[in-house]
Amino acid sequence: MKNDSNPDTESEVESTAILLGRVRGGDIAARNDLVARYLPMLRRWSHGRLPRAARDLNDTDDLVQVALIRALNRVEGFVPQREGAFLAYLRTTVLNSVRDELRRMARRPGRDSLDERMPTSGPSLVERAIGREMLEAYEAALSVLPEEHQEAVIMRVEFGYTYPEIAEALGSPTANAARMTVSRALIRLAEEMDEHRP
Repeated sequence: MKNDSNPDTESEVESTAILLGRVRGGDIAARNDLVARYLPMLRRWSHGRLPRAARDLNDTDDLVQVALIRALNRVEGFVPQREGAFLAYLRTTVLNSVRDELRRMARRPGRDSLDERMPTSGPSLVERAIGREMLEAYEAALSVLPEEHQEAVIMRVEFGYTYPEIAEALGSPTANAARMTVSRALIRLAEEMDEHRP
């Protein structure tokens, strides 16, 4: 039974599935609609994930846009079981692009000539807020959760989805059921993080 409390969310979920099908068929307008829908959200999410030096060398917005286009170019191989799966797929693609940029930045010769006062590497805003070890423990713990729990955590914690939105995206019968899924996922995440901390 679907949650009827927010019909706009339901039609948006259906529209994403329809748009993905149209993108697979080569529909440029559908691709543009998906970019317009997810790009602002992914930009907000990625803000501060690159250290300052990397952000100066490669604008985060550009990196996110390229990652989103790359993900849409590979959408034929992606089979979404739920709306949350597509968001998790996009998040992983952007996160991998951030990691690739950090590796490229570390290998660049002549970085010193850009600005002697600018640190060549340093923690991102997220790492400064929670610490590198905590961020690594979070990512490691998240990767071992069941897919539905990963999606629930990502939607609630990283993207700020409401419980009715999560219910719709996960196919939960109610917002309260989604709240319980998120709660169970966060408990399991905390347990896993304890195991992954040095």
